[in-house]
Amino acid sequence: MLFASGGFKVKLYDIEKQQITNALENIRKEIKTLEQSGLLKGSLSSDQQLALISGCTDLKMAVEGAMHIQECTPENLELKKKVFSQLDLIVDDKVVLSSSTSCLLPSKIFSGLKHVKQCIVAHPVNPPYYKIGLSPVRILKEIDGMILTRIQYAIISEAWRLVDEGLVSPSDLDTVMSDGLGMRYAFIGPLETMHLNAEGMLNYCERYSEGMKHVLKTFGPIPDFSGATLENVHQAMCAHIPADPAHLAARRQWRDECLMKLAKLKSQMQAE
Repeated sequence: MLFASGGFKVKLYDIEKQQITNALENIRKEIKTLEQSGLLKGSLSSDQQLALISGCTDLKMAVEGAMHIQECTPENLELKKKVFSQLDLIVDDKVVLSSSTSCLLPSKIFSGLKHVKQCIVAHPVNPPYYKIGLSPVRILKEIDGMILTRIQYAIISEAWRLVDEGLVSPSDLDTVMSDGLGMRYAFIGPLETMHLNAEGMLNYCERYSEGMKHVLKTFGPIPDFSGATLENVHQAMCAHIPADPAHLAARRQWRDECLMKLAKLKSQMQAE
């Protein structure tokens, strides 16, 4: 959907034909709904965008003439290595080979490939179509989990510990982020937040560094994400959104609509 919104011809490949069929139908519904809501990206109509997207069960045919290949298989190192090894045998010396991995190291995924210099990790962040223009950032050194996932896991880890220690309910924990931190983080990051919350970064650290270090020393070990706390969090989430496909899909659609509206708002504010 994202590539088609930019006017690019897209071919979907999967080893299971039904996966392609399902994807094309879901894409058709999504794009039509977006157009009806006035939230469709790009200058092309829904029909024009849909005409750019097709499915293919032959890998060689799928990538023929491609300028960019985006791998979106599950987070399984051996599976990703297998896919890129297959691609390595059939692509030219110009196409970009991109992985959507959120955690796996590129040196492990791409090791031994003839076209390794054409390989990148470009984690699109879920759900990619509804993110704010997909602003690129460059990671200067390889590290497990890259950047976004590491920050996300740090938040998840402390959130889990706070619930596990009985300090806050799962629903109130989420409220702290959705109505508190998340509100400002939708527009500015944690470092700029520090800069603005005092008379600049130097003043912030002068004021608050001792307090930060004191609190950080109280952080507990890495949670195992199981047991009674898992059941507690699961029950709390299900009370809010039942974990059946229909309820989850409806909530995802609501989330995606919120993200798209936020994207439009950010775009308007940046243009002012």
